[in-house]
Amino acid sequence: MKQKMDSVVNELNKILLGKDTQVRLALCGLLAQGHLLIEDIPGMGKTTLSHALAKIMGLSYQRIQFTNDLLPADVLGYSMYDKQAGSLVFHQGPIFAQVVLADEINRASPRTQSALLEAMEERQVSIEGETRPLPSPFFVIATQNPIEQGGTFPLPESQLDRFLMRLRLGYPDPKAERELLEGEDRRSLTDRLQAILPHDELKAMQAAVNDVSASPALLDYLQRLLEQSRRMPGLLYGLSPRAGIGLLRASKAWALMAGRNHVLPDDVQAVFPSVAEHRLEQGESGKSKERIRQLLATVSVLE
Repeated sequence: MKQKMDSVVNELNKILLGKDTQVRLALCGLLAQGHLLIEDIPGMGKTTLSHALAKIMGLSYQRIQFTNDLLPADVLGYSMYDKQAGSLVFHQGPIFAQVVLADEINRASPRTQSALLEAMEERQVSIEGETRPLPSPFFVIATQNPIEQGGTFPLPESQLDRFLMRLRLGYPDPKAERELLEGEDRRSLTDRLQAILPHDELKAMQAAVNDVSASPALLDYLQRLLEQSRRMPGLLYGLSPRAGIGLLRASKAWALMAGRNHVLPDDVQAVFPSVAEHRLEQGESGKSKERIRQLLATVSVLE
């Protein structure tokens, strides 16, 4: 299983140069059956990563460009009268795909942002009184521009908490950027990607995450991180129980990617910033990184 995942990482690293850690974290989120939020300025490779990930997994892919005039029906779908059928016929929206890229999600109104809430949590949508299941696996990758940029609406806490992880890609290092300048267009390379992880293997890996064990001592450490976050000065609230469950699942997925069937404290620490930062920001941009450093420095692995 580790060899297969390493092959996936290697192929993705050919598309997104110099971002091995971010690629691994994105795959970790997929294995943990969570959702991913990528925050960065335009042009950093957010869309490229999501498209390449869908291609290499052989999953159906839809991109939704969020704008201030986008309506919930544009995301979920709508019913239209069909003369031949003599009745209303439902037309699926782009949410009915296995990998959905919600591009620039914070440019849409809060009403439209909330259209994703049930889909992300329940893997289903309720439209016109009928519940419709979404494809499996179902993985939302949302991108957002920094809140300082014009025309953005901040994501509410209820929406942020639906994302298992938040990543920032950042600028490439000089070597990777030179390869980008001298190499082939990333879109052309992405279009030629072949699926190397069949659908049934991906489902088996997602199921295998549940079988990764976490010792009582490891759970004690994880709980201490959660409890300490709730006592930090300057925060209205700490990490929620849902964040704790997500942290454990992400840690298990990270361990599985490393070829282990048990979680180590190193696994928790590797995924903790991505799982916790966006939940601890609470309107104070830039402070969550320092809070994460404090938590990892002050909470002992052994008690």
